[in-house]
Amino acid sequence: MKFSNEEMLQAMEATGMIPVFNHVDIAVAKGVLDASYKAGIRVFEFTNRTANSLEVFKELYDYAAKYPDLVMGIGTIFTTEQAESFIEAGADFIVSPALIRELAVYCNSKDVFWIPGCATMSEIFQAKKLGASLVKAFPGNVVGSAFVAAAKSVYPELHIMPTGGVEPTEENLKEWFDAGVYCVGMGSQLFKKDWIKNQQYELLENKIADTLKIIQSCKS
Repeated sequence: MKFSNEEMLQAMEATGMIPVFNHVDIAVAKGVLDASYKAGIRVFEFTNRTANSLEVFKELYDYAAKYPDLVMGIGTIFTTEQAESFIEAGADFIVSPALIRELAVYCNSKDVFWIPGCATMSEIFQAKKLGASLVKAFPGNVVGSAFVAAAKSVYPELHIMPTGGVEPTEENLKEWFDAGVYCVGMGSQLFKKDWIKNQQYELLENKIADTLKIIQSCKS
């Protein structure tokens, strides 16, 4: 494996944010990846949401080799077959919107870092039993920061990453980090459609850099 689980966790905590992105056009995906890295991102999650996601990911992963310290994962994984295909393509970690036992067992058998989606304490309990070291609170805007705080009161050592509805504002990010999140996943709130459509990657880079500064301020 390119990175150990501990190295990936450290990278996630250090920046405090994982961009979550998908696009059918590899040129656009490369532009977004470059802007993200230049802004300070060191963990990037591409998502399996279009028919050609595997094809795009393969090329994007090869392209990302020029950034040796960049961790590249794949999200929106539901089956072991999907996981196998993306792991063969180089994925450093697997993210699922749900807690899926067979997916956890498969990733564990391959020694691949996996992040399950959890929305209840029962799911968090099962995720921990299956060996999860980081869980994704999903959808973040539904479960809310109060859920994170409550989960941390029971499992203080638990690492939680909310995704879905996390906003790149000081008010919203402070709410999440005050609740005890390990890092946050951020997609549509960060990647403005007009910026992507018009390939305004410098605007995106500045926005990500500003968001990372807010996160560091919230953490300190």
